[in-house]
Order: sequence, then C-alpha cells, then structure tokens
Amino acid sequence: MRRPFRRPTAALLLLPVLLVAPAAPAAAGDHPPATYSLIGDPEGSQFEGIAVAPDRETFYVSEVTGGEIHRGEADERRTTVWLDEKAALADGRRTAVGLATDSRGRVYVAGGDNRTQAGAAPDAPDFWVYDEDGDLLAALRMPVDGPVFLNDVVVGPDGAAYVTDSVSPRIFRIARDDGDWHATLWARPDAPGAPVQGAGFGLNGIEVAPDHQSLIVAQTDPGVLWRYDLKTAAPSVIDTGDVDLTFTDGLVVRGRTLVAIRNFPHVLTYLGLDSDATSARSLAEVPTDPDRVFTTGDVVDGRLLLVDSQFDENPPSPNSEVVALPFHP
Repeated sequence: MRRPFRRPTAALLLLPVLLVAPAAPAAAGDHPPATYSLIGDPEGSQFEGIAVAPDRETFYVSEVTGGEIHRGEADERRTTVWLDEKAALADGRRTAVGLATDSRGRVYVAGGDNRTQAGAAPDAPDFWVYDEDGDLLAALRMPVDGPVFLNDVVVGPDGAAYVTDSVSPRIFRIARDDGDWHATLWARPDAPGAPVQGAGFGLNGIEVAPDHQSLIVAQTDPGVLWRYDLKTAAPSVIDTGDVDLTFTDGLVVRGRTLVAIRNFPHVLTYLGLDSDATSARSLAEVPTDPDRVFTTGDVVDGRLLLVDSQFDENPPSPNSEVVALPFHP
C-alpha cells in the first residue's frame, strides 16, 4: 500500500453526487454477490485489509482513513460498520491497515503509522485485538522507538499473530501469555541475511506456508518473497525465478497456490509453491480492473475477495467495494 490520503476540509464539494449515493442492492439471483459495498465517509475513504472469520461466512475490512472496521457476510451485498470512528478513537486508533482472525473469532488490527498520525498521543498503540463482539482485549505498542508501519498480519500455527513492519525489515509477534497480551520483536532487521530496507515500502503481505513450518512475506518495492522459519525466525529468499513481483501488497495462500496481489500494476500473480516454500514457479498472471487498486484478499467458498483501496483517488470516493473473483486463474 501507499501512504493514506489525509481528509481535506470541504472535500465533499469536489465529488459528484453519484459517488456519495449508496451502492445499489444486489440484483435478484445475485447469490453470492459479485461485489460487497463499503460505506465510508462523505469526505472520502480508503480501505486496505480483509480477513475472513472462522465460520468462513463473516469477513472484516479495515478503513485506512479513520481506523473503522467494517463487517460483511458472504451472502449479503451490503457491509456494516462494526467499529466506527468514535470507537476507534476511544481505543487510540486513527488508521487501520492489516487484519487477521483466529480460531476463537478474535480480530487482530495492524495500525500502520498510527503512532505518528496527527493528534496521536505520545504512547499511542500500534496494534489491537478484539473479541467477536467487538470488545477490546488489547491495545499494544510495539517495543521499539521511532516510526513503525504495521502493515499486514497473520495468525500462525502456534496461535500467535505475526505482523510486518514496512519501514524496517522486522516482524513482531503478538501473543497472550499467562493471561496478558504481549508484543515482542520476533524477526530483527539486523539478523543474518535479513532483507535490506529500501526507500519505499518493505515487508508487507504475510501468510503461513503450506507446511506450517514457516511464514511467507512479500517485500513490496523490490518484488521479493521471503521465507521466515517459525522456529528460528531466520529469513531466506524464496526462489521465484524471473517472475515480476514488484508492487506486491497482500498475499493469499491456499494449499500450495500463492496469489500475489500487485496493487498498482493491476495484476494477480499466481505461483505454485514447493513443499517447504523455498521456491515457487509461475502459474499465471491475471489482469484486474485498471480502475481499481486491490490491496489484500481472502478466500470464501472458492472465491477471492479483494479490497478496492481507492489509493489512486485524490480525493477518494466516499464508498468502495470488495470484489469477488474466482480463486483459480
């Protein structure tokens, strides 16, 4: 993803009326829906993360501009605001980026650059955990000084959440131990063989490898996939040959198929992973709608749900959509 749009005053005056109108309901027989409406703010909204709940029907979407969390159902065209901006501010959040859920239905929210947002408190949190009813379980600040950009998050086979930092090649681990939630620096930026941070976005999308022994992480600007061993946190480059993976934002892994969601190139790149995720081969490149900038995705009933971020709009439209496409190319 890129830096979020900052809401200007009187932005609504610049928008055509049709952009602020609610999305039309699904047509008769449109089950499951091909798109899901996201109702944002009149002055413009951008969106980023998506995570499907354990029931494989409910999904959540994060709003970058304001930190709201939206909630949808796989068979309903319209989503609702699950945690509104007032609730987000009460929890110390002004923006929301990556999302994940666990087997208990808890929702994990990565806060991007929340600690350096305008108006943020000196000890503003970076990461939040909610139960399935929307009650706050934890608001955590990562144990490092200086800027962070917590981008994408996944729940590992050990039940802990792992979240990438896009401004430094490090990964944090969030877990509940002895009744308390803790955030620790799991993969260090100075570890042997660690990625080198460039001028733009670094570590981004993150998924569990098919063998559940490692994590697969995208490094956005150079277009590199990394393998992080879950036992040692040791990083190594995944051999992807000459496949172009620049601008990879979110990742989706199902079985041994990996989908790299490449935002501004408007492409889904499908790769076949080997058994231990040390290499991958190209399967297909599927162009996406050039008028949409997809960031992250998840899978429901064999369909890939993709978030239209509106990162290409300035000012952005008030409302957006989650788009459903076939998972396989």
